[in-house]
Amino acid sequence: MDIEGFVRHKIGFEDQKIIKEVLSERIREYKSLNSKNATIMAEAVIEEVKNTLAVQDLDDKFLKEMLEFNSADIAMGEMGVGSRGAGDFFVHRKIADIVSSTKTSAFINPAAQDDGGVVEVDSKGNKIFVTTAIDGIHSRLSEYPFLGGFHVARAALRDVCVMGSDPVAIISDLHLADDGDVGKLFDFTAGVATVSELIKVPIVAGSTLRVGGDMVLGDRLVSAVGAIGVSPHPPTARKRAESGDVILLTEGSGGGTITTTAIYHGLFDVVKETMDIDFILASEAIMHADLLPQIHAMTDVTNGGLRGDVHEISTTTGLGMELSYPKIRKMINPKVLHMLENLNIDPLGVSVDSLMIIAPENVAKESKKVIEEVGVKVEEIGMVDKSGVPRLIKEDGSAEVITPLFREAAYTKIKKLVGEKTPQDFEIMKEKVEKAAFKAISKKNRVVKDIAENYKL
Repeated sequence: MDIEGFVRHKIGFEDQKIIKEVLSERIREYKSLNSKNATIMAEAVIEEVKNTLAVQDLDDKFLKEMLEFNSADIAMGEMGVGSRGAGDFFVHRKIADIVSSTKTSAFINPAAQDDGGVVEVDSKGNKIFVTTAIDGIHSRLSEYPFLGGFHVARAALRDVCVMGSDPVAIISDLHLADDGDVGKLFDFTAGVATVSELIKVPIVAGSTLRVGGDMVLGDRLVSAVGAIGVSPHPPTARKRAESGDVILLTEGSGGGTITTTAIYHGLFDVVKETMDIDFILASEAIMHADLLPQIHAMTDVTNGGLRGDVHEISTTTGLGMELSYPKIRKMINPKVLHMLENLNIDPLGVSVDSLMIIAPENVAKESKKVIEEVGVKVEEIGMVDKSGVPRLIKEDGSAEVITPLFREAAYTKIKKLVGEKTPQDFEIMKEKVEKAAFKAISKKNRVVKDIAENYKL
């Protein structure tokens, strides 16, 4: 429970005495405090929040602007942020706009909407491409920290691998709420360390904090794992895909999303299917065969499933794709596919963690060979063309344009209640979000100018 958020929400609408009484009761639900101490704690929270409200009366407009944020009047859930659909992709593009507004450059920056970012470094006359990626733990795996750690570490490493980089380091960031058992920290780290040991990439740094400090009660775990990779070759970014390229797909067994689906539907045997390192083995096979320089693009089938990935690639390149649905189904772990179809979950709309490779025909043929040699299943599922539209060819030969849903396919009961349909006022929502992003850029520019002038930069 976010007790600061509770007070901020109530303080302008309800009597402070009532807020104090209710908050004191909520605190005692989590803390072993008597009524008097719980009331003292509630009073302290209310006083602190009241003190922050004085920002509204500041005469220093510059300081006031830094302390306040430009509201979009659109909530995360409304916009579908984090739900890997059209709303989420739009917000990420706005975040990329803010990053692109800086007077810095990268070989691959967030504007490319790629799996990882890349900078080019000149080391004694030799070009080195450094890839970084970071992924957050699946929110529903807070109660399953080992699985959360395992899958988020694998996800970050995947993002580095698909950019054509060899992973060299892992970093971990842990945030556990005030009442969380310290054992969660250890289990999460053990999950990350399992992947580290299996693929021989060291964990080199990290951070451990409480979620919201004293202001968030409960035991929610919110964590992230980052990965760093290096390569002597330019990255296999999505923008390099070309018409005529062959599309390969490895078998996917899923990660955090599939694990969550299985756990919250009581299908625990499916969880074991997700515990593999096939993706990394396939990526390493390609690297060791020195095929990376010839591969045009690689990606992992995660954000919004295949629907989201092919849409992003098509949007980035302006090209189209023709994909075979029967062949795609063959590349989803049978137990995972059975679960998804039995639960009426679109297999193309969720993260199945397959590796997708886009390359010229001869390179694709050689890539398929070396991947199969390390025991990972792989199939040619389609071609890149100049149509500008990604299309799915079904069993009966009919074609369907592949479009991302507003949210990824609903894979838990609560997600089914929230729904996948695009809100009727989505265009209005986008305008509000875009306006807030523009104001954030303007704010950044003013602060940069002020500080730069102070330092005569």
